[in-house]
Amino acid sequence: MLICKCGNNSRGWCLCCAVGNACLLSVVVQEIRKQPVAALTPVVISMDETLAEQILSRVCSIHLCCSVHTHTHTHTHTHRYRCTRTHTHTYLSPLSVYPDVSLHRQQSLPHRPTIPMVARIADQNTSGTPAMTEREASRLDKFRQVLAGPNTDLEELRKLSWSGIPRQVRPITWKLLSGYLPANTERRESTLQRKRQEYFGFIEQYYDSRNDEHHQDTYRQIHIDIPRTNPLIPLFQQASVQEIFERILFIWAIRHPASGYVQGINDLVTPFFVVYVFEYIKEEVENFDVSSLQEETLRNIEADSFWCMSKLLDGIQDNYTFAQPGIQRKVKALEELVSRIDETVHVHMQQYEVEYLQFAFRWMNNLLMRELPLRCTIRLWDTYQAEPEGFSHFHLYVCAAFLVRWRKEILDERDFQGLMILLQNLPTMHWGNEEVSVLLAEAYRLKFAFADAPNHYKR
Repeated sequence: MLICKCGNNSRGWCLCCAVGNACLLSVVVQEIRKQPVAALTPVVISMDETLAEQILSRVCSIHLCCSVHTHTHTHTHTHRYRCTRTHTHTYLSPLSVYPDVSLHRQQSLPHRPTIPMVARIADQNTSGTPAMTEREASRLDKFRQVLAGPNTDLEELRKLSWSGIPRQVRPITWKLLSGYLPANTERRESTLQRKRQEYFGFIEQYYDSRNDEHHQDTYRQIHIDIPRTNPLIPLFQQASVQEIFERILFIWAIRHPASGYVQGINDLVTPFFVVYVFEYIKEEVENFDVSSLQEETLRNIEADSFWCMSKLLDGIQDNYTFAQPGIQRKVKALEELVSRIDETVHVHMQQYEVEYLQFAFRWMNNLLMRELPLRCTIRLWDTYQAEPEGFSHFHLYVCAAFLVRWRKEILDERDFQGLMILLQNLPTMHWGNEEVSVLLAEAYRLKFAFADAPNHYKR
């Protein structure tokens, strides 16, 4: 039996120990049946929680424990930050945290990306203003023509957007494709004013209740999670940005009591925020100081991010209700789909007892945001917003294509631990537009081939 004793969460596992976050745990192994607890000598090892659970669940006399009073010395996250008692973070290399612990394959297999995750301007066209190629200029003109009409042809806009949206028109395009803005040009300004006022009305009505006993746990968990959101991007470590995210997430949770706040939702606000900041600046966003923006501009970005994130979550809310049934179904569907498109990979993972839930839960919970640099997520979401049911349905095929993309690496692994380390640390740090486009094309092929197949996917 596995017991988390940190008291951080009533669901059993503390949330920052959850399988979906794929933290690296420092676990204290105690052979309770063999001798009194006081006489035990703790053995400190470093492994992923799912690996620890796989091993420990086979030995009924072992417990997995967090510290009762503090998380210090309990976790080392994959982004190389460590939880402390106050839930702030101090940068530490893995060796400085646990110098005596084997790092397994950390030298050969990279951690989360340490290169710029939003930049790569020439490749992604998500920040800055590089010189456009003739083809890029032509595509931008086509977007502007579609957007210039009195009533935007949304079907034509979706067709153009599927292959990626130019940075210059991405904000307005995302707002239209998400349903936040109407197709009619004359109605847009009044809609923006009304929705922005409505959001800040929610702030006035609900935000002061964050310290009420009924809402304390929700706000506390949001407050803990925000600093962990893209910790390698300075933009998201600014106090004013973190306060914006806290307000957005708290208001969404209050207005959606069926699910409330669930870890993973904090990631979903970041692409919208970045894209809507781009609407007002020319330079790279990664190190941009938002205090240089006018207060009204920042308020507009906050409100627009809230509403567009809400539109996204409306389509996948069963991912975050109690027991997260939507994710459970999608992970099962992924397993069935992979068994049909690449039986060799499927059987190989079965042979070493790798369960899809152990790695794909995070893929569904965070929409692959923990597996890809943010620049790639933004490009991916261009297509998701252009594709019917992109976030709820097409994402399944993207995950299948993503898994099979690593076929060779998966088949090269010959044990459970090696497979888990690979699947939770896939080397995408250098991915850009080309890799995402290939992934999406393969996902579309899979959807075309299998969407009407009888058994692999039931929505």
